[in-house]
Amino acid sequence: MNTIYSLPINKNDMKRNQGPEKRTFIILLLLTCILLVGLAVVLWWVPFVGFSNIHPKLPLVMAMVFAFVVLFLIGGALTLVFTIIRGKNLFFNRRIRGVVIRFLLPMLVLVGKALGISKESVRRSFVAINNQLVLAEARQVQPQKLLILLPHCLQNHECPVRITGNVANCKACGKCKIKDLLAISKKYGTQISVATGGTLARKIVVETRPEIIVAVACERDLTSGIQDSYPIPVFGVLNRRPFGPCYDTDVDLELVERGVITFLGHEASKAKDSSPAGAKQVRS
Repeated sequence: MNTIYSLPINKNDMKRNQGPEKRTFIILLLLTCILLVGLAVVLWWVPFVGFSNIHPKLPLVMAMVFAFVVLFLIGGALTLVFTIIRGKNLFFNRRIRGVVIRFLLPMLVLVGKALGISKESVRRSFVAINNQLVLAEARQVQPQKLLILLPHCLQNHECPVRITGNVANCKACGKCKIKDLLAISKKYGTQISVATGGTLARKIVVETRPEIIVAVACERDLTSGIQDSYPIPVFGVLNRRPFGPCYDTDVDLELVERGVITFLGHEASKAKDSSPAGAKQVRS
């Protein structure tokens, strides 16, 4: 029997639990910045001789341009690092999240590969940092604007019930966590859907038009889902794979519920107060 207390996400606990992922991300980020600075210097130095033949001041102009690019990259990286360390929203947090999602991740994967760091580790660190940036925004939405998005592999493989079209079809047999996740959705009045892959997940997001998503998946699917859903904030919860990938997976129900409560704010308190016995906890 699992007891899940309805507490918002504690950012200090999150910092401790995701320490290794954050360190990996910061190290790769700094190394990427160093490589970009080196590349900028090379791009300036190589044509230096040719530029001076065109105009005596052209090398100086190019140096100023590259210096601006380098300072911009360093400034952006430092802003991101301070946001990660402090766990608070700094300047242009949404734009920072966009830069991380669209541009930095591919470079970090390449740098990590060169250093012998697996894609899975880089993706895990990316999800952790994305979550912290999403929490730093601290957006609170109406329950109907929050979507709990689940992978089909959470369903027991022997279950004959089709839930991808409608999670409410679940018979609540208790062989998997779908029953508990559906109970969390009903408790707080949020949307909930199950996707069999990235294409269906994107379709669900387009149709439901959520303002924030609490998504459960593996590192690969969460990473691609966060990228595909931008600018919609996605709080990612990594699934557990006791039997291997995509087969009878599991999830931390407490973390999912805490995520829901965090983004609903006072609306979550209303839901708890209006549910039977105050709905202090969900049991399975």
